Amino acid sequence: MDADTLGGIQQVTHTLAQGLAERGHEVHVLGLQRSRSPFTYVDRPLYHRHVIEADRRLRKLLVAIGPGYAIMTSPSVVIKLSGLLPAGFRPIGQYHGSYDHARGCWHLGSIRKHYPKLDQAVFLSEDDAWRFSEHALLPNTWTLPNPLAGWPERMSTLDSPRVLGVGRLEGVKRFDRLISAFARSGAPWPWQLHLIGDGAERERLRAHAAREGVDDRVVFRGLLPAAQLPAEYLNAAILGLTSEHEGLPIVLLEAGAHGVPSVAFDVSGGVRSAGPVLVPPGDVDTFAAELARLVSSVDERRRLGAAARARAEAFRLDHVLDRWERLFAHIRR
Repeated sequence: MDADTLGGIQQVTHTLAQGLAERGHEVHVLGLQRSRSPFTYVDRPLYHRHVIEADRRLRKLLVAIGPGYAIMTSPSVVIKLSGLLPAGFRPIGQYHGSYDHARGCWHLGSIRKHYPKLDQAVFLSEDDAWRFSEHALLPNTWTLPNPLAGWPERMSTLDSPRVLGVGRLEGVKRFDRLISAFARSGAPWPWQLHLIGDGAERERLRAHAAREGVDDRVVFRGLLPAAQLPAEYLNAAILGLTSEHEGLPIVLLEAGAHGVPSVAFDVSGGVRSAGPVLVPPGDVDTFAAELARLVSSVDERRRLGAAARARAEAFRLDHVLDRWERLFAHIRR
């Protein structure tokens, strides 16, 4: 719906658009509402970008673009474009969440109603695709993971005493749990928790860090340009992810590509596919224990970091683009 706000779906959309354009595809990214805080993902895009809020103008643009594949990134977009796609477009519906998240909100009912009519329903992991196929009775599931925008040549040495949290400072990300886990881990000075991102929860999280007694060791870094994030991973020893729900978080893949081990709540097949140390959802004490284990052993961090980088290979952009092109060929047949 909003193609230019800071968020995982938007990042994936622009990464895929640039990658497909580099392979010679004509690519258009359409935002169906205007962003209040636009974020730049690609400095020199080779694809076309549009913001079209009126249905009449949207249909006119689609007719002008001509036949192709319409990749709709959420149930809301599928609903919005229902009846607006001109003849010749092959509709593909993505879902960037997990089956468990869809089941807990209106998404599952919408996917059951609208996605069977599409050429393909695309999910982020084999586990989630299977569960949608079995429990939402979808006959057209396909698995396509999120891609990494780039592949770093350097890996973190994992010597820096820093735990990293990356994402919007919003309620669903539950950075309060990460702060609590860091406090309970007993990580000695000079270990710090660095939070990269901004949002409505920032001041509440500052107060929470003070209550947990770690306000002097939780550093709020704010929103950083995408180009600066590789340096942050290189200066990190551990990544923590404590979200209530996730699809396939790019931060897990980016950390893994830099050889940084992660600890995450086991909230989706996508999270499991990225290979972090898994903790039962919401179990802050166990999360703290895993942080403490990694804080205390650089050898364990290096072992898990090497495994994370090896696993991240599957999510390199070229590999994911190959899979998208195989999907296009499958639909054409």
